[in-house]
Amino acid sequence: MKWFLKRVFDILFSLLVIIFISPIYVIIAISILLTSKGPVFYSSTRLGKNGKIIKCYKFRTMHLDAEYRLINILNSNIALKVEWEKFQKLKNDPRITKIGSFLRKTSLDELPQFFNVLNGDLSVVGPRAFVMVGPKDKFVDEIKTYLGSYTEKILSVKPGITGLWQISGRSNVTIEERIKIESEYIDNFSFLFDLKIILKTIPKMIFPNGAF
Repeated sequence: MKWFLKRVFDILFSLLVIIFISPIYVIIAISILLTSKGPVFYSSTRLGKNGKIIKCYKFRTMHLDAEYRLINILNSNIALKVEWEKFQKLKNDPRITKIGSFLRKTSLDELPQFFNVLNGDLSVVGPRAFVMVGPKDKFVDEIKTYLGSYTEKILSVKPGITGLWQISGRSNVTIEERIKIESEYIDNFSFLFDLKIILKTIPKMIFPNGAF
């Protein structure tokens, strides 16, 4: 029952967000078009519930050849490869545009994911979805290696736009610490816990610490 109520909340909350902050969507879209070449939105391939491959929509924060650049960077720079394997992010990421850096630090780039919530692929609150890099089979195997004994638990729920990881240090948290945090969220899930995470996400957007 609690997971059904979570789905009802996801739908209602996402509709309210989309309706009331629609002017912000427009402002961000215009800013992207004026500062870099390419579309306003970007489709990111990620690992969803039960290992399903899903497409998450974001405001574009990177150059058009971002995925190609990432693969080349990881293959040519050992230090950056180690950083990616440790955090699943790069602090000084050459793929990111100028406006994209601001959008990522404030998490405004993730506003289109409320449409993913309506579609049923994401939840408002949940574990962070892993971004797919390289061939599908290799990617899934690598993620299962990262998750280890936590694989079944973490993949048993929908990923979230925000979550316990985002309010616990974000990119400053190693992948091992992140997995334990995500597991803690699932073990302690409740409607009030979700509300607490959402409320704590707002100041993290205004004062982004550990976001890149």
